[in-house]
Amino acid sequence: MNPITSNISGTATAAYLSDAEHILRHCRTVAVVGLSPKPERDSFRVARYMQSQGWRIVPVNPMVTEPILGEPVFANLLLAAQHARIELVNCFRQASEIPAIVADALAIQAQALWMQRGIEHPAAATLARAGGLKVVQNQCLMVEYARLMGLPDPH
Repeated sequence: MNPITSNISGTATAAYLSDAEHILRHCRTVAVVGLSPKPERDSFRVARYMQSQGWRIVPVNPMVTEPILGEPVFANLLLAAQHARIELVNCFRQASEIPAIVADALAIQAQALWMQRGIEHPAAATLARAGGLKVVQNQCLMVEYARLMGLPDPH
């Protein structure tokens, strides 16, 4: 089932549709937390794809100092936000790290938080929403963007 275009009614589905569609239609600058410089990693493939679709990628990885995808890398979101207006924070980190990422996303006044496939943190998502962020959990940004835009499967 496609969560973007599904007609299933219900509060959770409606909230997901609203948040995901808003993010995919309106955000274009994304901080990728945990972006790897290794082309075989999902974080790299997703960031490269989104960049190819016109999105600005802001790499966040404290272990990397060389540019990734031609963009300077920042050690954390707070530093990244000093160089770019970050609309979306895309998380490629373990669920246990999400609360700290939410705190930083709120501090930099991002618009949205996206947790990639396999990453969920309901309490942090609730906190993020309470702070005004749009939130998506356990979905691939690249796959959902391609679906919404009617593009071929990016895999």
